Amino acid sequence: MNNNFDIGIIGAGPAGYTYALHASAQGKSVVLFEKKQIGGVCLNKGCIPTKSILHSSEVYKQILNAEKFGVTTQNVTLDYSKVLERKNKTVETLRKGIELALKNAKVTVINSEAKIKDKNTIVECNADIYNCSKIVCSTGSSPKIIKGLEFDHEFLLSSDDILNLASLPKSILIVGSGAIGVEWARIFNNFGVETTVVELASHLLPLADAEVSKRLERIFKTEKIKFFTQTCVKEINNKKITLSNDEILQPEMVLVAVGRTPNITDKIDGVTYIGDVTGEIQLAHYAIKQAIEDADGIKFEKGLTPSVVYGTPEIAWVGKREQDLEPDSYKKSLVLLSAIGKAHCDGQTDGLIKILSQNGKIVGAHIVSSEASSLIQQITIAIQNGITVDKLKEVCFPHPTYSEGIYDALFKL
Repeated sequence: MNNNFDIGIIGAGPAGYTYALHASAQGKSVVLFEKKQIGGVCLNKGCIPTKSILHSSEVYKQILNAEKFGVTTQNVTLDYSKVLERKNKTVETLRKGIELALKNAKVTVINSEAKIKDKNTIVECNADIYNCSKIVCSTGSSPKIIKGLEFDHEFLLSSDDILNLASLPKSILIVGSGAIGVEWARIFNNFGVETTVVELASHLLPLADAEVSKRLERIFKTEKIKFFTQTCVKEINNKKITLSNDEILQPEMVLVAVGRTPNITDKIDGVTYIGDVTGEIQLAHYAIKQAIEDADGIKFEKGLTPSVVYGTPEIAWVGKREQDLEPDSYKKSLVLLSAIGKAHCDGQTDGLIKILSQNGKIVGAHIVSSEASSLIQQITIAIQNGITVDKLKEVCFPHPTYSEGIYDALFKL
């Protein structure tokens, strides 16, 4: 076997497999190492399986509340094993699609652990040596461990553990209210699990615009998701949890979702690092853009990487938050979803569309709405291309849609 390649990649998550496909399309020989499963965390333990379970939970909740839409249902039951079965099938289908794409691109895939010896040498676990003109490290990240809340994988669970619960608990405490914590809070709540969230920061979803965080807190109260901010776990004694505010909880399980740690010890000069392993923005689409930027030379605005939190309603933002801007240096417009016809048709009126502008151009947008994950891209394109507010006003938005909220917001700037 020829062990000489133009490109050697360790880690076949979104960053790694994207790089492999784009490099191969340029006619380069590529070897891709993956010790676990093609697709990385995103496909196997993150984005895809979580959204599959989330969708099942929302279907279940919609059916339980179908009468308000004129639909009468009886004897609605939940078979969580079928939820997991669907999740696993979805992941498998997508994984096979990536594996086929790599095969068709003639990427050499080696399912084995590998280590970087130097900037041009990869050593596979069987001691086989691969010489590469360029090495790319995309080894991803793992759930962050914090002192006192170390995972035991039975009571104290990671986001990996939570995906494969054989059955749902009656109650759960979620530590951390980032995207992972918020999405799982919604999942468990939809399935009828008593859900409590603890967040050390002053608001839920602390990376979001403060107004969005407050709206999320209002939604959680409406949905009867209990939460504590500016609070942490003080003590765990025989599965009894005492919080820093002296609240005592006895959940069946605890999900610790306080972020992720890059899978790396020391960086090697001359090696390219992309994806979660860089410790930068730990999002799959950011990793994909990093891969394309390095492989194809197509640059992207890192500061305009959209963030999305899934569930009902979706939450999405891009650009500047209001708390990032100096007072009196910007204009702000706010449209409530209760003013949008489509929101009333869908029964999804709790939300907002907020746009921030400076000197006639949009600098940030924050959306709490159905379809927010798609709506935010309209704003991202506008910001990145310097399209003025006045120019956007010339665009025709369809009716009735949630996107009309963006159009209405433009006229308030």
